[in-house]
Amino acid sequence: MYRSHNCGELNASNINTEVTLAGWVQKSRDKGFMNWVDLRDRYGITQLIFDESRTDKTVFELAKTLGREFVIQVKGTVIEREAKNKNIPTGEIEILVSELNILNTALTPPFTIEDETDGGEDIRMKYRYLDIRRNPVKNSLLFRHKVAMEVRKYLSDLDFCEVETPYLIKSTPEGARDFVVPSRMNEGQFYALPQSPQTFKQLLMVGGMDKYFQIVKCFRDEDLRADRQPEFTQIDCEMAFVEQEDILNVFEGLTRHLLKEIKGIEVDKFPRITYDYAMKTYGNDKPDIRFGMKFGELNEFAQHKEFPVFNSAELVVGIAVPGAGNYTRKEIDGLIDWVKRPQVGASGMVYVKCNEDGTYKSSVDKFYDQDDLTNWAKATEANPGDMIFVLSGPANKTRAQLSALRMELATRLGLRNPEEFAPLWVVDFPLLELDEESGRYHAMHHPFTSPKPEDMALLETEPGKVRANAYDMVLNGNEIGGGSIRIHDKATQQLMFKYLGFTEEEAKAQFGFLMDAFQFGAPPHGGLAFGLDRLVAILGGQETIRDFIAFPKNNSGRDVMIDAPAAIDDAQLKELHIKIDAV
Repeated sequence: MYRSHNCGELNASNINTEVTLAGWVQKSRDKGFMNWVDLRDRYGITQLIFDESRTDKTVFELAKTLGREFVIQVKGTVIEREAKNKNIPTGEIEILVSELNILNTALTPPFTIEDETDGGEDIRMKYRYLDIRRNPVKNSLLFRHKVAMEVRKYLSDLDFCEVETPYLIKSTPEGARDFVVPSRMNEGQFYALPQSPQTFKQLLMVGGMDKYFQIVKCFRDEDLRADRQPEFTQIDCEMAFVEQEDILNVFEGLTRHLLKEIKGIEVDKFPRITYDYAMKTYGNDKPDIRFGMKFGELNEFAQHKEFPVFNSAELVVGIAVPGAGNYTRKEIDGLIDWVKRPQVGASGMVYVKCNEDGTYKSSVDKFYDQDDLTNWAKATEANPGDMIFVLSGPANKTRAQLSALRMELATRLGLRNPEEFAPLWVVDFPLLELDEESGRYHAMHHPFTSPKPEDMALLETEPGKVRANAYDMVLNGNEIGGGSIRIHDKATQQLMFKYLGFTEEEAKAQFGFLMDAFQFGAPPHGGLAFGLDRLVAILGGQETIRDFIAFPKNNSGRDVMIDAPAAIDDAQLKELHIKIDAV
């Protein structure tokens, strides 16, 4: 037996107990006649003491050879600690060691295994197995485990059944790029790794499984950002004989359950807003509603006043920033430079100071009087002491720019409290969106999403106005889940493929198996998928997902620890019938 207890559980009640511990040397302090060693494992730290007068001489001398991260086993007696440490659970005791066994030596780590480390991100990614020993990363992984267990518990209690679906599937042209896997046994043919188990979970509904879920790996060969990975994990769910309301209720319940069990927070309200309202009011379809700064459209009050910038704009829109009326000119100029960055792309910005006496001072006083600016303040719900920032230009682009500014200001003003949680549903998404380059419509969610029944007639005449039976859950400005009611009959699915530009032959080749299944009694069904990585990060108070994944990729999609992706040898390529031209 390597250990009778772990390094986080012993306390004063165990004094005089003989114990066996094992773990890593966190650090040691050699005082000549006395040597203390902090022994660490996943559960905590226990102090060991080697005393020249009480410890066997061989054991005492061996203790002096211990280095950081040596793996050791000790036997000894729990004794009361003279200098107690109230910061750790084991701080009242220490182990008077009688036996010491070095299980493995260790090189000096390339960074300190401490909560606050001297290792940069690149070096910690290369030695991720060492980084996991640090409390922040270890605790993030334990936190992820706890969330996943609560998800399984909640869904299982509602009679959901966890079913595994295949990882080697067929590539489809819709959505993001697939990772493809060559087939050795079928020359010139390829599997794809799933971006989602979408069609399989629909087939499970045809199969009568009724309520399905899976915590499943998915893969997308896309450009990466801090909150994106080429492989990610979904809480994937599907239900039969349901309408949209049934699904929203189940997953509101799941989110409430997680917030209560994981964070100890009760959330009652899940506001529901339409996609159109979200875009008009917040400039994006995943608004953060922990704070205000709603958009105020100003065309009516800002145009036809001899100011050519506004007169030529499709949209003039502003936000009121609480308490920002005391910003200096330097601070305002800094924000103007911020919105002009290529990442935002605004050409400039107008501002209005809302003075405490009810008057206004703007950067366009030459063109607008106090009555005009009063109307701006009303439209943006500005109060005395606030600052109004106004952008103008093409409607969609300007809303996106103002949305970016809104989030940046909220961050600077401390309005995005990671311990405050504000969920909402966004509903009534467009079914289709037009790709301006190709002139073709694409499914905004995926091609299996059902149109709103009342909008079906618009498919022939105004496809861009058709609303989807789709919904996203948003938490603190992040989309954490999305889903839809699915098409469940062959005729409607064929019609959908037609409007997406598929020929009958292409639709049959790609999705014939699904349309065939619909002919054998497919029930009405729908579902939702939560992004587990992002959900866990938000519940953990973070914006990025990397520390909540055991072995993440970097921003280039590389695993620098194992050096992947990597070339394979010619023999493997030949087996796979792949020829790579020399560069």
